[in-house]
Amino acid sequence: MTTKEPEQSNQEEKKGPIALPLVLSVGELSEILDESPIEIIKSLIKLGIMATVNEEIDFAIAARVAQSFNYQVLKPKESVDNSSALNVGSEIDTHEKNKGETRAPVITVLGHVDHGKTTLLDAIRQSNEVSKEQGGITQKIGAYQIKHNKSTMTFIDTPGHEAFSSMRISGTSVTDIVVLVVAADDGLMPQTIESINHAKNASVPMIIAVNKIDLDGANIDKIKAQLAEHEVIVEDLGGEVICVPVSALNKKGIDELLESINLLSEINELEANSNLPGMGVVIESYSDPQKGPMSTVLVKSGSFFLGDLLVVGTISGKIRQMIDGFGEKIDVAKPSTPTLIMGLPGINKVGDIVEVVNNEKKVRKIIHERLRNKKYDQAGVTTLSQVVKRAKASKEQEINVILKTGSDGSLAAVDRVINDFTNEDVQVKIISGTVGAVTESDVMLASSADDSIIIAFQTFVQSGARSQSEINNIPIRSYDIIYTLVDEIKEIIQGMKGEIKTEKIIGQANVLEIFSRGKRQKIAGIRVTDGSIIRNSRIRVLRKENVIFDGVIESMRHLTQNVTEIKNNLEGGIVLDGYHEFEVNDIFECYELN
Repeated sequence: MTTKEPEQSNQEEKKGPIALPLVLSVGELSEILDESPIEIIKSLIKLGIMATVNEEIDFAIAARVAQSFNYQVLKPKESVDNSSALNVGSEIDTHEKNKGETRAPVITVLGHVDHGKTTLLDAIRQSNEVSKEQGGITQKIGAYQIKHNKSTMTFIDTPGHEAFSSMRISGTSVTDIVVLVVAADDGLMPQTIESINHAKNASVPMIIAVNKIDLDGANIDKIKAQLAEHEVIVEDLGGEVICVPVSALNKKGIDELLESINLLSEINELEANSNLPGMGVVIESYSDPQKGPMSTVLVKSGSFFLGDLLVVGTISGKIRQMIDGFGEKIDVAKPSTPTLIMGLPGINKVGDIVEVVNNEKKVRKIIHERLRNKKYDQAGVTTLSQVVKRAKASKEQEINVILKTGSDGSLAAVDRVINDFTNEDVQVKIISGTVGAVTESDVMLASSADDSIIIAFQTFVQSGARSQSEINNIPIRSYDIIYTLVDEIKEIIQGMKGEIKTEKIIGQANVLEIFSRGKRQKIAGIRVTDGSIIRNSRIRVLRKENVIFDGVIESMRHLTQNVTEIKNNLEGGIVLDGYHEFEVNDIFECYELN
């Protein structure tokens, strides 16, 4: 009598879930799925796709192959870069030993020009107990540490807004606490308000240092009232924000300020796991004539050891030397330690994420993927439609607006227009509204908040701000006519509500020459190369395949006549509504939305 073997279940257990990049080779998919390349190719053939081991396939095909091997596949992210970079900071692996190590707080001092930031930092340095023992602190590395009553604190010594906002761009806040300096005899000023916005957008706690309390005209109560107008409520008025009166010049209140920092860091229970591979953020980078490229890195999690392999963006190198905030050579750098690193072959951007990688093979794989995905990744926020797409995908359904206008009256009018469009389903939120030109600081503020655009109404954009907006992928929309602005806000709302419009390309033109008209406006001398350019249609400006403007035509001429259409092979002049930074060889693409 033969025994019947138990019938095997046809339902195999699901594996994964796994994350796949937007594009990968057949060989890379083989490694991820732990299947031979031959099996992967067989699966592709079943799907009607012929591909070699080195050929690249997109996410949709790779996901179908993975599912055929019973893998669950995560939805692709807009950015395919190293996702672990987004967890830099106080993320602690609960399965690791020694998980709850207390780390030093990282403090950035912000405030308006001439309110005493530098003097305050000098006073804090001189109160450092370690400096008395070791003869001072090395200031060259962009950050320093002090000890106060056995507590260590790390201060970022680079320009406040650069160090603060650039870290947010990288998906991490380098700062644990903001000390906002306000002069008691002057009150809140534009840069003070900017600093408040930076701290709010980064969800970082603030301590208010009311400086110059010993000067004539000092009025601390006035400062507290002004802060309340910007929703910063100090403890005296029933809020939670600590306010410390100080005189940086006369070194009054410095100990009280440091005690407040220590108290706030204890309340926030700042912890990190030093057992993990090191990850940090570049806060300064330069080339030394004798030593070559040097980068100051603030360690945010794990530990850096001498000789470790590092990856920063698309470059790698080994740590040859580390110097801590006191100018001493060290072999290990733990969380909250600012360290000057020698060994990376190049200058890095402020805000770049530095990570320790355990072998050369993984280094090559990370860099290869990042270089390749520069070609395929279209997630950069360079147009309004990309901002809307990202905001629509988020839970908040919120667009953040930095508003700049040419006058107080315009500011009130545009503010009212935007608020009229906001409803329960869709939020178009003004996080900063001020009078004046769009500056680099405005771009940095936009960078510190997710899904942000800058709206400039009857004002101009400084050239530095335009350059920064392109680097940081922040759209700037300029308007001189209110109804054009209203139409664009309507487009934002419609896009977030999911109202779908189809796009039809009508024509293209090349910019041949540029003429000035008045102080600000410029005329683009164009030749139509395909179809027609229609006066009442929308137009986008392309430069090296990147969209740098998307809006409407203000006026259009052929020879000496105002016209509504310029047909193929004809030349003419075009003035765009709110954009005058085009260049020779730019492409104008005319389209309609139906």
